[in-house]
Amino acid sequence: MRVLLQRVSRAEVRVAGRVTGRIERGFCLLVGFTGADTDAQVTWMAEKVVGLRLFGDAEGKMNLALADVDGAVLVVSQFTLYGDAEKGRRPSFIAAARPEQAIPLYEGFVRALRERGLRVETGEFGAMMDVELVNDGPVTLWLER
Repeated sequence: MRVLLQRVSRAEVRVAGRVTGRIERGFCLLVGFTGADTDAQVTWMAEKVVGLRLFGDAEGKMNLALADVDGAVLVVSQFTLYGDAEKGRRPSFIAAARPEQAIPLYEGFVRALRERGLRVETGEFGAMMDVELVNDGPVTLWLER
């Protein structure tokens, strides 16, 4: 499981011009799965996201988590995180999980975040999405489990 996390002051995802998810302060998570991923990895990743202290405290140090700043999460499925461009000019996506594997993992991840008290907005799995965001920082992390 791979997550590209961006701390944002605003993020929105649209499908065919229709807004499917919008948040203010929080994290925009681009999430990809491989065929070997498990529910245990999903749980670990949800705990990691909830616990990350990436927001500034009164002294400007990154000591505050999402819950401390009333932050939200925008989760967007992104199979291209498993793109392999090592050879040739056209990436291979063989490592990305097939939809029948990835959809339950994606839904489980969203559910796990909500169960931990976060407000979670999403895109639409498998859809062509327009994602617009304003980085806060910028602060960007690559998480993998």
